[in-house]
Amino acid sequence: MASRACACDNARNEHRPHSVIKLVPVARLQPGMYVHNLHCGWLEHDFVRNRFLVADAHDVARIRALGVAEVSIDTARGLDPDAAPAATTPDREDPAGPPPPAVHTASKVAGTPERARNLHREANEIVRNLLADVRLGRQIEIEKVEPLVARIVDSIFTSADALLPLARLKQHDNYTFQHSVSVCALMTAFARTLGLPRETIREIAIGALLHDVGKARIPDEILNKPGKLTEAEFECMKSHVVQSKLILMATPGISPIALEVASEHHERYDGSGYPNRLAGEAISLRGRMAAIVDVYDAITSERVYHKGMPPTEALRKLLEWSSNHFEPRLVQAFIRSVGIYPTGALVRLESRRLAVVQAQNADKPTLPRVKVIFHTAGHYLQPEDLDLRRSQDRIVGHEDFAAWNIDPARWLPQSGRSDRKAPQAPVGATQ
Repeated sequence: MASRACACDNARNEHRPHSVIKLVPVARLQPGMYVHNLHCGWLEHDFVRNRFLVADAHDVARIRALGVAEVSIDTARGLDPDAAPAATTPDREDPAGPPPPAVHTASKVAGTPERARNLHREANEIVRNLLADVRLGRQIEIEKVEPLVARIVDSIFTSADALLPLARLKQHDNYTFQHSVSVCALMTAFARTLGLPRETIREIAIGALLHDVGKARIPDEILNKPGKLTEAEFECMKSHVVQSKLILMATPGISPIALEVASEHHERYDGSGYPNRLAGEAISLRGRMAAIVDVYDAITSERVYHKGMPPTEALRKLLEWSSNHFEPRLVQAFIRSVGIYPTGALVRLESRRLAVVQAQNADKPTLPRVKVIFHTAGHYLQPEDLDLRRSQDRIVGHEDFAAWNIDPARWLPQSGRSDRKAPQAPVGATQ
């Protein structure tokens, strides 16, 4: 992959001046300049790429908010502050990554917590019915799926913090279809972070919502078996990927993009996946994305045979596995999409208080907005909304809701409301 990127660079450099890297004060930064190095770690900024064209005054403001004094610019790719202004065009084949995500206008109510909860319930019901239809041999009607996906995409674009936390709330008996809805929401947020076109994101979301339809053809005794599967049972379980592809290929109106998501979500970057043992870029971008999201949602979910892990621990696992199973740059982009401390996660503060992450601060991804609810001495606190950008308190680790007998659903983001009364200390809560 590196050699391919180099070849692309060489071909382009034949048609443009040799790169000149200049260090410029942030105060002199302006739209049209090409950032070569922000001079800060990737966890400290919320740009999808480390190298990019400064598109407008909003980008300038975001860079200034990082607190760095200077950045390096490439004058061959953008404006030179020491030369006469010249029109520039973004390099659409920049190997550093895709262009920044476009800003889309959506109804503000689409992303409110109440609307998000209603949408989540409706989506679960639609997918439940869809899987029931597949079990009966009925064809998927894509026109019933598309309006739902459009609303999910609108919700994520308006306020991902409203819908994404709901992805973690699942029941053992309903895991299959609830997982599909969660993967759809997470893939939408992921694709948006990568700056993919809105129409492409819609097709990705359709594929994500339908990626596991083949499980409708797996016997329930295998699908919901609480113990370890036998070799024969595991082979049967793996067949759901091929079944999903066959079902979707027979669905009028399904796109090649949606098919990639469904047919490649169990492939692995090192070639160890299934069903075709594809490796590297032989797996489509959408397939490589789906592999990351599918595993993340699976390992953070409570299942009959598996205890879900806290999302922050799951992100660490993804980083660990990116040395072989997943493409490293995509894992880092996915972490950006959900947050280093994902919305809805339970975290421990330096003050020994526990808090639930309520929203992300794009300018400071390690300092989200949280709701303080509990003290590790074993008692609830009066709920307090806290923006960690403006607090001396800091996150020191993640916690498990179950370990403290705290109901996560009670503390999901609530449109900024902090008037909920603190419940009694949970039974069994200990220091």
